[in-house]
Amino acid sequence: MSQPPSLNMDALLLDLKSHIEPEKAAFFPTFFQAFPGGYGEGDQFWGIRVPPLRQLAKKYRLLPIQQIEQLINSAIHEQRLLALFILRLQFEKADPAHQQAIIDFYLSHLDGVNNWDLVDSSAHYLLGHWLLNKDTDILWQLANSNQLWLQRIAIMASFAFIQQGQFQLTLDLTEHLLHHPHDLIHKASGWMLREIGKRDLSVELAFLDQHYQVMPRTMLRYAIEKFEPELRLSYLHGTR
Repeated sequence: MSQPPSLNMDALLLDLKSHIEPEKAAFFPTFFQAFPGGYGEGDQFWGIRVPPLRQLAKKYRLLPIQQIEQLINSAIHEQRLLALFILRLQFEKADPAHQQAIIDFYLSHLDGVNNWDLVDSSAHYLLGHWLLNKDTDILWQLANSNQLWLQRIAIMASFAFIQQGQFQLTLDLTEHLLHHPHDLIHKASGWMLREIGKRDLSVELAFLDQHYQVMPRTMLRYAIEKFEPELRLSYLHGTR
């Protein structure tokens, strides 16, 4: 029996290709640093924006896991991102057993989650939400991996805890990664501190007062981006 059109991989790839924009295909390798020496070195792009990918994820939301695996293992960036969007939709509707299977699949295919947009589009939606009220050792394993994308997954997954008013995990991970050499970790950590501050400014301020003089400048700037000018300047100028 043939698959319904909405589950047919050939149809999916044709749909994907219909959204290619040549100017984006030329721009994305620079934007995502796919050039030699960049953090996304070697990645390949068709040039498809996020909104069409979200629409296609809804259309193909019932795609079997074997075909999602084809997408997540693809050399094409947009195929991997589509796979993650589909996994998110399936995760939202799944029972606990199916959610566990999705998380197991996600963790076994992290090689395909290898740029900041792929991380940020999946880590807290999948792994973070799954770990609420569960052991978080996996996040510490990722944080200690010395691999950029796995470490960003760890800090970004903690966003799910922030959304539930649970801040300590993010604070501990941020402190652990405070002296990380890469600005993509600085940006993610600063962003998460800012998200904490939106919910409880006193918690963010307490962390900043302890660490702002030694934290990377990019992390600090992201953390204080929404502060009132006087308060922001006191941190930037070291007069807090």
